[in-house]
Amino acid sequence: MDGTLVDSEKIWDVALADLASMLGGQLSPATRAAMIGGNLYDSVSMVHDDLGVRADPQTSGRFLLERARTYFARGLPWRPGARELLDAVHTAGLPAALVTSTHRHLVDLALHTIGPHRFDAVVCGDEVTHNKPHPESYLRAAHLLGLTPDSCLAVEDSPTGAASAEAAGCVVLAVPAEIPVPAGIRRMIRTSLVGVTVDYLTDLHGSFTHHTVP
Repeated sequence: MDGTLVDSEKIWDVALADLASMLGGQLSPATRAAMIGGNLYDSVSMVHDDLGVRADPQTSGRFLLERARTYFARGLPWRPGARELLDAVHTAGLPAALVTSTHRHLVDLALHTIGPHRFDAVVCGDEVTHNKPHPESYLRAAHLLGLTPDSCLAVEDSPTGAASAEAAGCVVLAVPAEIPVPAGIRRMIRTSLVGVTVDYLTDLHGSFTHHTVP
């Protein structure tokens, strides 16, 4: 969701900067980049370590979520080509799941922009035991869709998300947003979702599943 469908990573930039300021410091660019695609409490721990502070992770986590909620409620801009591709997938009748490390109450706010009708299942970061890059989120999404992971194609924007989907057995279309995504054995990397069609996704999935070993 964040950085793949909507341009919300910049919102997290501001919310994380607010948290760092509340803790009396300033987050380093390297630490911020390392958080992209990760989950809430790993990010909070990284903020604490980066600033060299000892603080309650639950308190920091609540603060970060509330700041993000405030910004999410103002609306989210789409990433280029994302809305058009989602509409094409929905019109084609393909099952689709939203798989995100973001917590459910923020996802529900984001869905006001993205549209819940575009998804048959939603898996959020606070609904799994192990977050990305662990494959649990994608394994759960495939199960909810009634599919095997190797029959699915994931669209991701970060190394963490791509690793999660690939570990689950999905083919991955990576469209980097904030940081580069390295190549992988089941990954195609593009600069944008603009021009991506259902036929393209079908052909891409087939090209990996027919010629590579999972």
